[in-house]
Amino acid sequence: MQNILSKIFVLFMLTSPDIVLGQSWLYDEDVVQFTGVIVTADSLEPVPYTHIIIKNRRKGTTSDYYGYFSFVALKRDTVLFSAMGFKQSSFIIPDTITQKRYSLIHVMNADTIMLEPTLIYPWPTEEEFKKAFVNLDIPDDDLEIARKNLAKAEMKERIANYQMDGSMNYKNYIQNQTSKLYYAGQTQPISILNPFAWAQFVKAWKEGKFKKQKAEKY
Repeated sequence: MQNILSKIFVLFMLTSPDIVLGQSWLYDEDVVQFTGVIVTADSLEPVPYTHIIIKNRRKGTTSDYYGYFSFVALKRDTVLFSAMGFKQSSFIIPDTITQKRYSLIHVMNADTIMLEPTLIYPWPTEEEFKKAFVNLDIPDDDLEIARKNLAKAEMKERIANYQMDGSMNYKNYIQNQTSKLYYAGQTQPISILNPFAWAQFVKAWKEGKFKKQKAEKY
C-alpha cells in the first residue's frame, strides 16, 4: 500500500511542473520582481491595458490605465508586450541583476492598420436609392447656365433696340387709360376678337399702309 502511494505522489509531481517550479522559486536566486511603465515612442504617453506575457510560459499580467505593471519573473525571461494599435515588442530580463527587483520603461511604436475601403451611402435600402435616383433634381451644369445667361442678354438687347419717341409713349399711355375708364366695372374684351379692330386692320391693308411703313424702314 505504501509503494502505491509513493508511485502516485511521484506521478503527481511529474505531471505538475508548475507546482515544483513554484516551490523552487522560494529559494531560487533568479527570481526578480519585474515592474515598469509602458509608454508610446512619439509622445511618451502611457499605453493602458497592454498584454505582458512571458514567452514559453503561461505567466504574465496586464498593465493598468497608466501603463504600469508588476509581476514576478526570472532572469533571462523573454517578456512579450502587445497592445492594440502598437507593434509587438519583446524584452529579455538581464541575468546580471544583483537585486531582487528590476524596473523598466518600455517604449512601444504605433502600428498603422490598413483596412479595406468601405463605401457609406445615405440610403439604407436599394429601393430607396432607386426612388431617390429617379426623383433626383440635377442642377444645371456650366453649359446650361451659360445658355440661360445668353438668352437673358439677348432679350435685354432686343428691348434696348426697341425705342419709342415721346409722342408714341404718350399715345400708348392715353389709350391704356381710356380703355381702363371705358371698361371700368366690366370685363375688358380681347383685342383679337374685336370686329372693329379687324375692320380697321383690313382697311389699312387695302390702302397699302403696311407697304408704306415697310418701305420707310428700308
